[in-house]
Amino acid sequence: MIVPHPARLTRRAGSFTPAGVQAGPGTHGPARLLAAYAGLPLVHNGPAVRLALVPGFGPEEYTLDVAPDGASLTASTEAGLLAGVQTVRQLLPRLPGLHVRDAPRLPWRGVLLDVARHFLPLEFLREFVDLLALHKYNVLHLHLTDDQGWRIEIDGWPRLTEVGAWRAESMVGPAGSGVFDGVPHGGFYTRRELRELVAFAAERGVRIVPEIDLPGHVRAALAAYPELGNRPEVRLPVWTEWGISPDILGVHDGAFAFCRDVLAQVADVFPAPQLHIGGDECPTTQWAANPFARERAARLGLRDPAELHPWFLGELHGMVTELGRQAVCWDETGHAAGRLPPELIVTAWRDAAHGALAVARGHRVVMAPHTSTYFDYRQSESPDEPPRTEVTTLEDVYRFDPLAGGLPVSDGTRPGVLGTQAQLWTEHAPTPDHVRHLAFPRLCALAERAWSPPGRGYAEFHQRLAGHLDRLRALGALPKERVRFAGALEVPGKTVP
Repeated sequence: MIVPHPARLTRRAGSFTPAGVQAGPGTHGPARLLAAYAGLPLVHNGPAVRLALVPGFGPEEYTLDVAPDGASLTASTEAGLLAGVQTVRQLLPRLPGLHVRDAPRLPWRGVLLDVARHFLPLEFLREFVDLLALHKYNVLHLHLTDDQGWRIEIDGWPRLTEVGAWRAESMVGPAGSGVFDGVPHGGFYTRRELRELVAFAAERGVRIVPEIDLPGHVRAALAAYPELGNRPEVRLPVWTEWGISPDILGVHDGAFAFCRDVLAQVADVFPAPQLHIGGDECPTTQWAANPFARERAARLGLRDPAELHPWFLGELHGMVTELGRQAVCWDETGHAAGRLPPELIVTAWRDAAHGALAVARGHRVVMAPHTSTYFDYRQSESPDEPPRTEVTTLEDVYRFDPLAGGLPVSDGTRPGVLGTQAQLWTEHAPTPDHVRHLAFPRLCALAERAWSPPGRGYAEFHQRLAGHLDRLRALGALPKERVRFAGALEVPGKTVP
């Protein structure tokens, strides 16, 4: 009933009910976490789960031994112990006799949560992080900015949150519906709140990789500071539609100074080795119409202002590198341009073939093809699903293989597949219960594809999932009531532009 299934598991006779948790040298953090999950005291002897650090294991590898007279959890790193803690957590309160030797298939096991389209409360983010840890995910990719909202406090740029964090209303239904709800929406996180979230996640073995989407998807920033764009004389509201705004950053010195300052402050809040710079869906028509952008493209020897896009991403990569971090971008910048620094990590969202091409070009890749990992897509043809045409079922997710075609696993330094991640975009998910509905049980399936060795069948997983869903209900991870997604139908009281 463990999800994701351990790499190796051997059943033994008997069972064990612990009365406490015993922390060996250097294991106090994981021991305290396990004690809190189990509602047990930290003890020095007696019938306990004993934690120990010993050499000889991989970075996240651990062993768990359960016998009638006790249980021991052993690893070489805190990350390994934390992975084992989540296995014990799933087996509580009475641990069956077993021997587990477990390690992840992929080093990057992530979930993107979009808090830009709809602001989500901090207490839900903590709950969500804890659920990611339960499934041995180790990355929360936090999408903090977009056309519809700017969610992080930045010193020296107060209008980003005073103006950019709030929109007058939201579109109802899919992009282009022409229907709006007439309800103001917004919110943002202070730097202190985000640092506390980072610490909470780190205690559970989850690192938070922030995303500041640049140079497109910046309408909220331009509503606050129009001089950063290509039409400084035009006052824009924060975008209330879905889809892609044509408004993008300019290529002048002021825009780059803004990027440099924002990225530096974001890196100060989030200590993760990676920082996501977006780079996706950047329409370049405003550069083509802007005399300064055309002149800059000519000075750089570019054939067309559209080629400023990979150049801009290269500049951002340099800024992130100067901060001692690794830049991550979405895959269209990696496969279409082919001129980005190979050190830039690529998130392959369009399809797996683009991810394979990025690997061939020397990149480290996070495989996230939308047909298998976009959980804002419908789970079924039920009318209770979001107003999307695409369907990604639980079985679709489980049958996805991030290493299909024999792609190599990257150790973080050489080209290859770093891992995989799910995407929870929130255009149609205004509340935590909407996110819960979209996330589960599909997050359980992707967790297994990222952690467990291949070879287990979908039917066996589905059978194991039944008991795991009971566990999730007990944790409050599933919606308590039926969730309804607003569609594109006109509703009395709605406004139409």
